[in-house]
Parts: sequence; C-alpha cells; structure tokens
Amino acid sequence: MGVNQSITNMIATSIQNQIKQQVTQDPTFAKLYKYRQNQFFQRLEVYWEDLIRPLHHLYGHLDTFEPWLADTITRIGRAYAQRPHELQLLDEKRLLQPDWYQKSNMLGYVAYTDRFAGNLNGVADKIEYLNELGVTYLHLMPLLKPRPGANDGGYAVMNYREVNPKLGSMKDLANLATQLRRNDISLCIDLVCNHTAKEHKWALQARAGDQSYQDYYLMFPDRVMPDAYEETLREIFPDFKAGNFTYYEDLDKWVWTTFNEYQWDLNYQNPAVFTEMLEIMLYLANQGVEILRLDAVAFMWKRLGTDCENQPEAHLLLQAFRALSRLAAPGLLLKAEAIVSPPQLIPYLGRGVAANKECHLAYHNVLMVVLWSCLAERKAVLATKALQNMPLIPSGASWVTYVRCHDDIGWAITEEDAAQVGIDGYAHRTFLSDFYTGRFPSSFAAGTTFQFNPKNNDRRVNGSLASLAGLETAVTHTNWSEVELAIRRILLLHNLIFAYGGIPLIYMGDEIGQLNDHSYLEDPDLANDSRWIHRPFMDWEKTAERHDPQTITGRIYQGLCQLIEARKRTVVLHAETAVYPIWTHNDHVFGLLRDNPRGRLLILANVTEEPQTVSHDRLQQLNFSGLLYNRLTEKPINMWQDLTLEPYQVVWLQQAT
Repeated sequence: MGVNQSITNMIATSIQNQIKQQVTQDPTFAKLYKYRQNQFFQRLEVYWEDLIRPLHHLYGHLDTFEPWLADTITRIGRAYAQRPHELQLLDEKRLLQPDWYQKSNMLGYVAYTDRFAGNLNGVADKIEYLNELGVTYLHLMPLLKPRPGANDGGYAVMNYREVNPKLGSMKDLANLATQLRRNDISLCIDLVCNHTAKEHKWALQARAGDQSYQDYYLMFPDRVMPDAYEETLREIFPDFKAGNFTYYEDLDKWVWTTFNEYQWDLNYQNPAVFTEMLEIMLYLANQGVEILRLDAVAFMWKRLGTDCENQPEAHLLLQAFRALSRLAAPGLLLKAEAIVSPPQLIPYLGRGVAANKECHLAYHNVLMVVLWSCLAERKAVLATKALQNMPLIPSGASWVTYVRCHDDIGWAITEEDAAQVGIDGYAHRTFLSDFYTGRFPSSFAAGTTFQFNPKNNDRRVNGSLASLAGLETAVTHTNWSEVELAIRRILLLHNLIFAYGGIPLIYMGDEIGQLNDHSYLEDPDLANDSRWIHRPFMDWEKTAERHDPQTITGRIYQGLCQLIEARKRTVVLHAETAVYPIWTHNDHVFGLLRDNPRGRLLILANVTEEPQTVSHDRLQQLNFSGLLYNRLTEKPINMWQDLTLEPYQVVWLQQAT
C-alpha cells in the first residue's frame, strides 16, 4: 500500500469515527440496543466506499462537505432506529436472498389505486384477486399528495409524506403494505425525484422570499441563462408548454420547469436537496414500501451546453441513494424510470465500478417498442438486431418488462439499428405511428396520437393493449376471426415479456382485455391529456367472466394464467443470466435463447397471422434436436423434422433430460 493510500485510509477512518460519534449521540439512535447500533455501523463500514465515492464527486468540493455528510448519516441512523421490527426481519431475509426479485416466480401488476379499487382500503380487499393471478409485486401509480387540479397524473407532488386524501392516509398505506407483504406481494410506489409541485412547502417558502429554499430550485433573475440552456434542451410536452422555464411575477424570476408550469425542477447541486429526498425515501420505506419507482431520474442534473439528460452526476446521485438507503433499509429496491436509448439506459443499472451499485431495476423500453414493431411489420428482423445491440446488464440487476404502461408509446427506434437491417429509422417511426393510430392500410390497431411535434414529425401513440392489438376493431366490426387473432396477439406479447426474464408487468385491465376508455374527456382536469384513454377504471363486472373460456375475457385471462404458471416452473428464466436474441432463419419468427447453469431454453414466436416454419437444420445448429419439451404445455415435441408454428404461436423448447 502506497503512502498516499495510507493517508487516504487514515482520513476515511477519522471521518467515520466522527460520524459514529455524532450518530451515537442522536437521542433516537441512542435508545437502540447495542447490537443494533453495531449492526448499523457495520453496514456503514461495508458500504463506505460505495457511498463516499459518488458523494465526494458530487459535493466533496464544498467546505461544508464533512459536517453535511455527518448530519446526513445521522438522519439515516434515526430512520434506521425507527424502522419497524417486521421490516427489520424483511431486511434480513432480503440480505440472505439477494436475488429474490430476479426469480421466475416474480409477476408485477400496475394500477391506479382509485381506478382499481377506489382507495387503499379497497386495494386490500382485492388481494385475493391478485393472489389468484399470481402477483408478487404491486405498483400503485402516483398516490402521494398531489397539487389540486391538473397534476400530470399525480406526478406533481405537494407533500411526499402524505397520501392523496382521496385515496386514504399514510396509515392506510402502511396497513396495505403490511397486508400485501403477508401475502408475499411487494409494494411499489412512485417517488418523483426531479421536481415538486409549485405548491410544495419548499416552493411556497421559496416564493415567500426564503433564499435557502430558493436554492432548492433552479431560479434565474433574467433570460440570459435560460436562453443559453434552451439552445440544447428539448421540449418534453410541446402540446402543453413551450420551453423549459416559467416566469413568476411575484418572484420576478424564471424557474426551471421541464415538464409543466406547475412542476419545479429541484437543484441537486445543493446537497440539502439530496438529504431531503433521501430522508423521504427512508420514510416511505419505513411505511412498508419495498420498491421505489424513481421518476424522471434522467433529468436530475443540469449542465450548460447539453440536453441536461443522463448526465454523469445523475448516475452518481442514484449510486449514493442506493448506498445510503442500504444503511437503514437494505430490503428497499430502486427502480429507474429512464425511458432513453439503450446506450444511455444500461448505466442506470450500473457500469464499471458502479456495476450492481446503482438501481436494481429499470424498464426495458426497447423490448416493448420492438415487440409492437414486430406485429406491425410481421417481421422480427429489427427486433432481433436491436436487442442484439444492447449491452449486457449487471448480473445483480433486472429488467422490468412490459407490453405497455400508463404512459404513451414513443417509437424508440434508433437510426443505427434501423440502418443495420436496411430500413430508414425516420420512415419506420412514421410507419409505426400511422399503423397504431389506424392510418395505415390493413392496420388492426385503434390507438390515438399523443404530443405531435411538427418540428421533427414525432408522434407518440396512446391506446390500451387490447385496442392496439386489434380487439377493439374486431369487436366493433363483429369479425370473430379477427377477434381470435387479437387474443393471440395479446397472449404473444405477454408470452415474450414473461420469457425475457426480469419482472414482467401486467397493466390493470389488460388481463381481461379492456378497451380504450373515452370517458376521460368528460373530466376537465384530464381532457387535455389523451393518455387517460388507456387508463380505464377496472371493469369488475367483466372480471366475473374470467373463468369462462367461452368469453373473450376468459380466453385472455385463462391464457395469461397458463403463461404465469409456466413461467413459475421454468427456473431457467432467472434474470441473473442474459437472454440472447437469435436468428431463426425465418424473418417472421422471433427467437430468444437462454443458456445458463439452470438449463437451456429456446423461445420461438411467430409474429404473423400465417403459419411459419423453423427448419430442423436451424434447430440442430442451435443444439436443439431429438426429444424436446414445450415448457408452456409440458408436452414433448419430436424435433426430427421442421417445426411449424401456428399464427402468433410461441413455444418454449427445452431438451428432455
């Protein structure tokens, strides 16, 4: 060990000792049994390098760095001391089973509380339904107290420590988390990291002239700096608001407002903001929340001359959040909401020294987009190449896979991926927008346009899964053969997100084939946001048909249940090992190969409404021959001949043992 390294270690030890002394003097922490105090300090020692590295990069230049760090860890120690006993036991279980969220028995369900069950107590009454489906992860969409009126679907939060009173109380949330946990369901909620509502108490104090709280946000006395930033910024919601800054006469300042006028971007260059958000994370974890979906993380750090997205410091913030939250609540998972291109997406799960030390989970937006592309093109070529081009993720991280979510679909097809398969990226994105809004001849979809940007012809798409997959059009025209094909498309899409690994999500109502809902137009607070077309209220009358295979609802629900059971018993789908897209030598058949110590599995999917064949020779080249089993049905398949797949059929092939 060199002299400089020895000095660095001595300084680190000195700082840790000072921190320990300060934490121990905290009245709440001091009440703990000695063994629990020692447990906290042992975690501090183990995670020290993980937390000091990003924090020193972010704030080490400040004269106040060391006292700020000691104060922050003291606050974490207080949250640790306040953690309920049942959650302490959960932490120990998670530490003993760190891959729990990567296993093939994981299944997510996403819902708006009010639209699913009225309120939080109503959700508790629906746990039996979730158990029947096999749900192990429940994501309740934004439920922290939003601003009144328009609030971006709940993403304009005015109080992080209160629940929307229409849904219940924080006590109700804690009680629900407990009931879910006792049914082996982990609760996920949203935490908006990039901004607060302009009605948040920090913003109100800033507007009252408190400089310390004005420093919580990004405010400018004139247009000089905003104009300089605007040169390289994009508009997120061009239909809602032009530009990224809003002038407030009472402040006589321009405030950074990336998304909407009423959402003020936080200033993470101020370490006080970091500490505040960390405390909120731990507060929510102590209510029993097990997964935090960190909203808009790509925007958390601003740098002049860039698009102010995906900056290195945004990653350092997430790494620090993870390291510090582990001191008090190691069972907590962080999920990055970063809908960005693949090269920018993978780092949110950790790269290099930060591998397995940033977020545990991230949305696989690319998979969602290319699956819809497959159905529109009736080809799997682009999907195969785009997924092959994606870098591997760390072994301890996991994808969250989905067919759709609460948001619109932006066609994230890169020019590079498109060019490699001989198509024009711009033209293909236009084609997809036309196809899924019903403009393209022979389209089966019934989606709507969202946020058309005439500057670049970008048109995103809204629509429920069933409506985008053709069920609405088929039912409207009473075309039963098309109804059959739509059901097969719905099941194919879910089949592939189940087979990809990670945590697959079912969006509320998709399991029973709910269609677009135009009733949002009657609500003035929602009417200007067409995304509400695919956020319907749960149709509980329709769920009563879910066990009847003669109904459309029953066909979809029972088909999904069969897929879920197949996934649970197929241990090779564990997320720690990568899945490889492979060429099937048939452009209309999508192929995925999983090869790991748990076994080898070949997934083949016909993405067309016509029968397709994969040759026996190709299967032999992939070392799949002889007697195989289709894990979806557990029936043997003799692979001495070509394999024919029916329209939209999927098989999971595994060698007989």
